[in-house]
Amino acid sequence: MGILRAFNGQAKQEPKRGGIRATLFVYAMGGLENMAFISNAVSLVTYFYGYMNFSLTKSANTLTNFMGTSFLVALFGGLISDTYLSRFNTCVLFGCIELLGYAALTVQAHFDQLRPPPCQGLAISQTTQCQAADIGQAAILFSGLYLVAFGTSGVKAALPSLGADQFDERDPKRSSFFNWFLLSFTAGAIIGVTFIVWISTNQGWDWAFGVCTVAVLVSIMVLSMGKSLYRNNVPKGSPLLRIIQVFVVAIRNRKLPQPGIEDELHDVAGVHNEILPRTDQFRFLDRAAIEHTCDDGSTSVNLGPWRICTVTQVEETKIIIRMLPIILSTVFMNTCLAQLQTFTVQQSTTMNTHVLGIKMPGSSIPVIPLVFMFIFIPIYDCVFVPIARKITGIPTGIRYLQRIGVGLVLSAISMAVAGVVETRRKSVAREHGMVDSLQPLPMNVLWLGYQYSIFGLADMFTFVGLIQFFYEESSAGMKSLGTAISWCSSAFGYYLSSVVVDVVNKVSGGWLDNNNLNRDKLDYFYWLLAGMSVVNFGVYLVCASWYRYKKVEVIYKEENHAEGKQVEMLNAV
Repeated sequence: MGILRAFNGQAKQEPKRGGIRATLFVYAMGGLENMAFISNAVSLVTYFYGYMNFSLTKSANTLTNFMGTSFLVALFGGLISDTYLSRFNTCVLFGCIELLGYAALTVQAHFDQLRPPPCQGLAISQTTQCQAADIGQAAILFSGLYLVAFGTSGVKAALPSLGADQFDERDPKRSSFFNWFLLSFTAGAIIGVTFIVWISTNQGWDWAFGVCTVAVLVSIMVLSMGKSLYRNNVPKGSPLLRIIQVFVVAIRNRKLPQPGIEDELHDVAGVHNEILPRTDQFRFLDRAAIEHTCDDGSTSVNLGPWRICTVTQVEETKIIIRMLPIILSTVFMNTCLAQLQTFTVQQSTTMNTHVLGIKMPGSSIPVIPLVFMFIFIPIYDCVFVPIARKITGIPTGIRYLQRIGVGLVLSAISMAVAGVVETRRKSVAREHGMVDSLQPLPMNVLWLGYQYSIFGLADMFTFVGLIQFFYEESSAGMKSLGTAISWCSSAFGYYLSSVVVDVVNKVSGGWLDNNNLNRDKLDYFYWLLAGMSVVNFGVYLVCASWYRYKKVEVIYKEENHAEGKQVEMLNAV
């Protein structure tokens, strides 16, 4: 907040920090960076298959492994942000790494000698002759891919937290920020799956990767323009180290009597003056905060954090443990999402892609759920949340875990619909004798819009629910790490997708192993995912009912010039 100060007899206005104006730069980077990332997430499978000569299954698995890494390494970015760098500096650093990755992919796509020659073959049923990529070509591809993965992971870990930091804890605009942050992501994704995918289809992959490179460069520059407006966090040490200390001290004190819930343990104000009250879950960790006399007669309080921890530090560790079942029970939804970005895109290449007289690239079909999200996010934030807030009394309308649960239900429905649509697509191929033909089926690609639209709504509920849940529930010293943990659901989901595809192929005798979707049993696979999603939702209900929202005591120190007092405010979440 800006204040007036007298200096040399003149009033000097300090620039205001935080607020909506600061988040505009965050939205811009989120949209531009996601435009590049999502355009590749939905279309790289065709690049692997058609330009790098990977098989159908290998193309799908390479993409899901890349996507999984992009989200999993966010943990590293979160740790860097909370421990060493501010969230702004983390975004800039990792954005530059992502920039190098796209530049490497652009160079490879531009020069034919850096890619294997095209496959030879006239029909799917014929034996094609494909030359695999050599070691050097593969090295360039995977170096570029995983530089992009490493860079985008750090941005995804720090950027949402940087935006949310611009609002006070009690400001309702902070809750809305996450919805509008998703809207900026969605706007960027819409441009990515239409404009950039059109470029890759009609102008070449070198142009598409080049546009992604420029987009990331511009995003870094735009974020840097708002540097003077940001409220920047000051790193307070490694949250991972604090968690390890709790386990080490608890094990070291394992012979001490279990403290009662009413006992007073060692505690001081935690990072950012935040105090987490003691809870009765995982009480074995409370031993880490017991004040006691050591064998040499010294007091544990004077021996440092490897001898005694604060209650706040112990509760910080308990929060992470409580979060783990939630993150694990949302993994399978992202396994389903991986199928929409791989097999469903491949389905679209077998169908009539003319929409309103315009030929739509198959990789652009995800624009349907994105448009749904773009329309419904403002409706959700401006209409649903205020109405629900009046009914429930909850600032966010419904609680985070309820929002995530709605998304999981919609995800299961989406997979069931996908099975129905695929059954219909295969029947059309058989009826017209086009099982082994490369010609598009007389079935419009918009049929795939049903499953995509339902999943788009599922993503709207779950994506924001997860990020906001982990940001708000994390302690003040690990906000970026908490945001990074939410991305781990996506990472594990994509990795699990590769495992599920391989296991299903082996157990079923090759449902997805014909390299021809018209002969594969992709519809059975979708039905299997729908059934597993229902089971997963049951597991999630158990985990969500067991979870306890944190309660926080935050000490806001404000100077009262009239009385010279400090004001303490209790904020219960």
